[in-house]
Amino acid sequence: MSAPKLKNRWLIAASAVGIHISIGSVYAYSVMTNPVKDVFDVEGSVIKWAFKIAILLLGLSAAFLGRWVEKVGPKISGTTAGLFYGIGILGSGLAVQMESLWLFYLCYGVIGGIGLGLGYITPVSTLVKWFPDRRGLATGMAIMGFGFAALIFGPVMAKLFETVGVSNAFYILGVIYMVLILSSARYIERPPEGYAPAGYKEGEGGKIKEDISNITANESLQSPRFYYIWIMMFINISCGIAIISAASPMMQEKLSYTPMQAAAIVGFIGVFNGLGRIMWSTLSDYLGRANTFILFFAFQILAFYFLPKIGVESVFLIVLFTVITMYGGGFATLPAFLGDLFGTKQLGAIHGMVLAAWGLAGVIGPTIYDMVKEQTGSLDTTLVIFAGLFVIALIVSIMMKISIIKSQKKKEKELSMAT
Repeated sequence: MSAPKLKNRWLIAASAVGIHISIGSVYAYSVMTNPVKDVFDVEGSVIKWAFKIAILLLGLSAAFLGRWVEKVGPKISGTTAGLFYGIGILGSGLAVQMESLWLFYLCYGVIGGIGLGLGYITPVSTLVKWFPDRRGLATGMAIMGFGFAALIFGPVMAKLFETVGVSNAFYILGVIYMVLILSSARYIERPPEGYAPAGYKEGEGGKIKEDISNITANESLQSPRFYYIWIMMFINISCGIAIISAASPMMQEKLSYTPMQAAAIVGFIGVFNGLGRIMWSTLSDYLGRANTFILFFAFQILAFYFLPKIGVESVFLIVLFTVITMYGGGFATLPAFLGDLFGTKQLGAIHGMVLAAWGLAGVIGPTIYDMVKEQTGSLDTTLVIFAGLFVIALIVSIMMKISIIKSQKKKEKELSMAT
């Protein structure tokens, strides 16, 4: 009996992009804020709570359902993600039609948020297993889809709201997302045990590095490295979200931009968010994951401290866009880093637990920014506090690097004694 035909890993990657482009449409939420608030006759801040709930549920569902994703495999978890996210968006259309704000929170925030969390971790842990030689590139491709989704679906949403009405727009989008995710989930699957890329030989085209460990999610919680990376991600996300939310008023204040000019730059932020995901994750294959994060934090200490003081337009924008690439790059480099540290045994579960940092940072980061800005009235003071947080992140990332070096030396010593 012949062995089943091996699936094309690049088509597996394309399927992962299909899932992430669909769920990444959550980043275009601001496009729907005004049309939806007009239906419910409330302030935009009230409607934004659905987005906050969705991001919180993304983090929580990724954390608590990660083990289930590992147990059932990517096909079932991807299908479940498509059903939850699709039903969440379709239900949002029904909520708008019925003018029920609480139903909107439930459908978009809770049901859609669970779909987001499942859809986010499902393809990433699978891709790391298909690309042992290029983990950063593989996860970067998928997570780049999440970053670029707003550019694709933002204009589509705006056109639909304008032409078919708000509730019908949600119905159409729900069907599109469900079809995209479900069809992608049909192809995606784990590689066979002990898989290595076709034609790959050690010493040719690079070397697959051995993971520092290959442990379960529960075992990872006993390692200081889990808490190091959790803190690193929490700070990177908190500060990144804060600068994204502050970008428009900051450019109006510092560069005398009109609101329209500032809004155009905010659009470019989406581009650099997406580019950073593929660029930094790919570079991390060569620089090393720990070194990449050390570079992120060292640069951003200076960037956040000096950004409010920069008056030259071109320099200001270069620094701002570089910070945004590092915000996106952190997300894309994370799964490959977790694979290096903890192996692929329960990578989806471990990735999910670290993504709980995203759910908390999405609420805490902007809240810190708003509170400090309100009390001090100073953008300089506000960003200096975030620069201080990056100092903590840099220290933690250096501790991570030292921990990795010690583990590698210990392994080498054990290997030499064994031989």
